[in-house]
Amino acid sequence: MADIFRVDQVGSLLRPVAVLKARASHIEGSVDADGLRVIEDQAILNALAMQREVGLPIFSDGEIRRDAWMSGLAAAVDGFTESHRLMHWTQFDGSTVDEPSLSKVAGSKLKQVRRLTGHEASFLKEHAPGPFKITMPSPVSIAASGYREGVTDIAYPDRAEFLTDLLDIVRGEMQALVKEGISYIQLDEGFTGYVGDRSVYAVERAGRPIEEVLAADIAAENSLYDALPRDGVTLAMHVCRGNSRSRWVGSGSYDGMAEQVFSTLHVDRFLLEFDSDRSGGFEPLKYVPKGKTVVLGLVTTKHGELEDQDDLQRRLDEASKYLPLDQLALSPQCGFASVAAGNLLSEDDQRRKLELVVDTARKVWG
Repeated sequence: MADIFRVDQVGSLLRPVAVLKARASHIEGSVDADGLRVIEDQAILNALAMQREVGLPIFSDGEIRRDAWMSGLAAAVDGFTESHRLMHWTQFDGSTVDEPSLSKVAGSKLKQVRRLTGHEASFLKEHAPGPFKITMPSPVSIAASGYREGVTDIAYPDRAEFLTDLLDIVRGEMQALVKEGISYIQLDEGFTGYVGDRSVYAVERAGRPIEEVLAADIAAENSLYDALPRDGVTLAMHVCRGNSRSRWVGSGSYDGMAEQVFSTLHVDRFLLEFDSDRSGGFEPLKYVPKGKTVVLGLVTTKHGELEDQDDLQRRLDEASKYLPLDQLALSPQCGFASVAAGNLLSEDDQRRKLELVVDTARKVWG
């Protein structure tokens, strides 16, 4: 592991209006790819400047070039269709809405046609004012959302074979990033299905003990981490409960997956959502081994109201009862724009949230 950053962010930032308009114009055909790239480049430069001014120690391009946190993989790989899994979203008023995910379902054998994140990494290498991270969807996550019987099984008779091809693609990308000197790689949402009340694997893989299925998914993701050198490289895993336009999908604690995932996943950092009662308590942190860091997502990205700093410090003290303070760090709970439309807060709100995270960490860790 390279560094223990006491402040982190999951990755995505609100897309400026200019980017959203340019992307819409690109789809319509009135802005070409080069014109869109120029607007995205400037937005990323502005985002990097904002992060530097706020005092973040690790930078991100805000996933500004992506339609959604996971969309870069399908954009670089042939074989995905315009079929989408239906998502059941909960809104702040308690109402629910069913909406197709932006994640695509595979309909034929996967064939990679370009790098997944090479264009993002090269721009950050040239322009980031300090260390930066590259985020990617976990193959375990895509294997769950991208497999549909009657569509995917035409090419892949089972999810395991589909996952194998996804692992090969993502492993190659991670190896390329490390070869290029990228020092922080984060995989997102591989174990969301095991958190709280979602428990999708218990339903979709009926007939096998959930502990057995979870162990297989951990082994799959470990095969990626184990293919990389560990000196000077930080590897991280993020998991939340859904994040799109300030809505969520699931609720419940990490209890059911904590012991297996925290104790056997070969990462340096776990970025975990803890911004509301929906996340459960800190007790599962007791399973995190020495030498690993948990980044507590205590500051919500789902609304613009600023958290009380004293309350954040109190919650850090509470978490330290289960995991020593020197194994903890602080971040927002999830990205600010897991999908391009973004959560329901302003860019000023976003900045204040990041400033609060940085200032709180300085007071806690010095």
